[in-house]
Amino acid sequence: MKILTLLGSARKKGNTACILGWVEEELKALGHEVERVDLGNKKINGCLGCAKCKENTKAIDCIQKDDAEGVLEKMIAADVTLFTSPAYFWGFTAQVKALMDRSWSLVSGFHTPKHTSLVEGKGQALLVTGGGQYDNNVEPLFTAFGRLRSIYKAEDAGDLFIGGCTIDGQMPEDAKERALAFARAMVK
Repeated sequence: MKILTLLGSARKKGNTACILGWVEEELKALGHEVERVDLGNKKINGCLGCAKCKENTKAIDCIQKDDAEGVLEKMIAADVTLFTSPAYFWGFTAQVKALMDRSWSLVSGFHTPKHTSLVEGKGQALLVTGGGQYDNNVEPLFTAFGRLRSIYKAEDAGDLFIGGCTIDGQMPEDAKERALAFARAMVK
């Protein structure tokens, strides 16, 4: 299986990157092809809302020429895409949010019988880290991502939240065990 991981943290050696590394190692050990895209190294402009991408339902076709199209093409080619982000003020990082907004170009005819998606049937998963608990903190990220999966017409490949992470790299004792279990469940 071809799996694309999207590192949405600006901290290349932070908690999210560490946990993602464990997930990627386990996926590779299970025999899967894994490619990581570090969104912090990409130039992804915000969506202009111009709807030019809706004129061609068979391709991405965004008028902006930056790194978003290449990342979206990798999502189309992958069997599963894993989005990752630390929780920033009850939301995704700017890097992840920009890509999510630009992924509108993958979908056409939303809310109509002609609803199509270039990632239809592909697996989509989410891994979020944060300092706090799930309730009254990160649950809106998972709700929003579930809705995004619906717009993508994608399959739910799993969700994982690891709270109790600190800026100095501390995380719960069971973080690695949970990350490895998540990786195995993603590819069932």
